[in-house]
Amino acid sequence: MAQPEPRVLVVALSPSFADSIRALLGAAHLEVEERAPNEEGPLPPCAGCFVLAGGVEPDGLDWVGGQSACQPPIYVIGASADHRLALGAVSRGARDYFALPQDLDLFRRTLERVSREARAALAADRFADAERQVAGFETIIGRSSALQAILANARRVAAVRDVTVLLGGETGTGKELLARAIHLHSARARAPFVEINCAAIPGNLLESELFGHERGAFTGAVAAKSGLFELADGGTLFLDEIGHLPFDLQPKLLRALESREIRRVGGRAAKRFDVRLIGATHLDLAQAVASGSFREDLFYRLNVVHLVLPPLRERGDDVELLAESFVARLAAQHELPAPVLTPEIRAALRAHPWPGNIRELRNAIERALVLSPVGRLDVAELLVPPPVRDPAAGLPFPAPLGTIIRAAVLQTLERVDGNKSEAARRLGISRPRLQRILDGDTE
Repeated sequence: MAQPEPRVLVVALSPSFADSIRALLGAAHLEVEERAPNEEGPLPPCAGCFVLAGGVEPDGLDWVGGQSACQPPIYVIGASADHRLALGAVSRGARDYFALPQDLDLFRRTLERVSREARAALAADRFADAERQVAGFETIIGRSSALQAILANARRVAAVRDVTVLLGGETGTGKELLARAIHLHSARARAPFVEINCAAIPGNLLESELFGHERGAFTGAVAAKSGLFELADGGTLFLDEIGHLPFDLQPKLLRALESREIRRVGGRAAKRFDVRLIGATHLDLAQAVASGSFREDLFYRLNVVHLVLPPLRERGDDVELLAESFVARLAAQHELPAPVLTPEIRAALRAHPWPGNIRELRNAIERALVLSPVGRLDVAELLVPPPVRDPAAGLPFPAPLGTIIRAAVLQTLERVDGNKSEAARRLGISRPRLQRILDGDTE
């Protein structure tokens, strides 16, 4: 489907000059609006405005100066090549001044660029509209007052372009979904939404991921690389599990947020960025500050607006609404008939505490769909009790010291979902040392 030509307005302060422009350009798609040099009034929405001031240049410049700063970009077209007119046009708010016919080629290229940028903006708006249909606030399921209060505040946050947001809540409550909805309903929706899980990347690589690096900055840096702050420019950067940000990287993030500048690893030049930061964590950062594992100054910089998503067990009938949605979606995905939620299933859903929240619910529904008889859900498959672990049987004892050390590493890895960097941090050892222990070297 062909993109419509964006609207480019030509304000003709001199009708005879407008006829000359048409003859030169042959641009029949341009929309021409004739105005007198002293006629005021706002410009209609358009991608760009080209003011034809030929023959009445001084009056035309006064007209440009009277336009509001929030109008579309204005370009002045005149008949005189006098540099004083060009300076006067720019000083009054014009993007550029073209003296025709000398600047005809430059004018044509500018017109093409304005149209191209407008087409790109139109495409970005359409993409954002489509994304809102699948990931906007309206797609977040739940009628509970606890959830609705958070969504109301999130909508207010979305309307403010730059405010930093810290999302809290237990694992699986939908923090990433809320962050994406805030982005899609903000003025930044045209620009990228870039996300990274701070707990999933080793600390020595996370700085390069966030800020980028220059060629030769470290072994293996064979080419320069843009960081996520650069890639998210104009949009939103979502730092999931920000509570696991390495301590030595925290002051660098704080400096970037305060100065709105980043410096690549191995680089000297500072680069400006325009990004809204949304952080998320299931940890209590205030407690982490008290324990010394998180910087107090960074906590206050992140904690501008703090939204805590309620756990599923506190959302009442929302668990049934979510279950119905997952049943319909997953049954279609796996090409299975969608079963009806029986009273027995509904009672079981309401009674379960859902420690894994929405993520646990989705996985439970998917498992039950696959393992239950076709066309129904089996309670025994829906709610599989977790294995009971005897705390006293955690470490082998008595046993050789090497066996105990390796068992401690394995149990720590299990607690942090296999994240080796986080396990090493909790054990107080380096990541290479942790890997050597896993490989059998406990010396």
